[in-house]
Amino acid sequence: MISDLFTATVIMGIISSGIRLATPYLFAGIGEMFGQRSGVLNLGVEGQMLLGAFTAYFVVLRTGNLFLAVLAAIAVGALMGLAMGFVTIRLQATQGIAGIGFYLFGMGMSNLLFQKLIGVVENINGFPIIKIPLLGDIPVIGEILFQQNLLVYLAFLLVPTAWFVLNKTTLGLKIRAVGENPEAADSLGVSVVGVRYFTVILGGILSSIAGAALSVALLNVFQQNMTAGQGFIAVALVYFGSWRPFGILAGALLFSMVNALQLWIQVLGIPIPSELAVMMPYVLTILVLTLSLSKGKGPSALTKAFEREG
Repeated sequence: MISDLFTATVIMGIISSGIRLATPYLFAGIGEMFGQRSGVLNLGVEGQMLLGAFTAYFVVLRTGNLFLAVLAAIAVGALMGLAMGFVTIRLQATQGIAGIGFYLFGMGMSNLLFQKLIGVVENINGFPIIKIPLLGDIPVIGEILFQQNLLVYLAFLLVPTAWFVLNKTTLGLKIRAVGENPEAADSLGVSVVGVRYFTVILGGILSSIAGAALSVALLNVFQQNMTAGQGFIAVALVYFGSWRPFGILAGALLFSMVNALQLWIQVLGIPIPSELAVMMPYVLTILVLTLSLSKGKGPSALTKAFEREG
């Protein structure tokens, strides 16, 4: 019955699940935000997430070392970001088309590697729950917020960190300047190419960690195409959040809560077609993009190639 959704236990379960499910959105969304703030749109986030998810899962499966798995995912993400940067910054390919190409590459490569190196789905022991002393004992709130795994905590700490970097540091000023007026930034001695490479590689790293969070911290398994569009939702979150870290946080929580809701609808056996429940996050994505694009504009130089004169 629908009334089962409104019991205290289920509501707590939805919120707790939503907090965890926001993790990949936050890593990937913040990473994409840095790239877009410097003027580079990366639609290959989904592919980077898939490769990061497979890499981390494979390393854990072979070594059992979770931290080595995340480091391996970081390396793969950096390489994917570097490749994306070379194609879009150095070769000045159309960013949207290049991003789709990298998405297809990441999807195909992760599927191929899974089939050749593993073949069957196996569960692993992922990151354990860390209960924060004292805070974890607070009734209701403690269980929801302070009994999560390491990557969940890091994802939420990333938000204020990203805000500080963007708004309170010289690096953040350079990123914003390059994204708004690269010619003016270049005339002041800022390396436009260097800043863009940095943000795209950082975006690749964070997207890869987002994928790793799925396979070794949330689901503890790897399946082909397991991201199920979350990379594209992360791109939409950047627009929803108006290219601001805390706006992305709000959007990530909104999407993750809707995702958690549809999972609980299926668990409780509520008579709503499962296909309709699964569609909920994607319908929300379309609505969010429509509203976001009508209410504001992004960085002035977004998707625009830069070529230094002289």
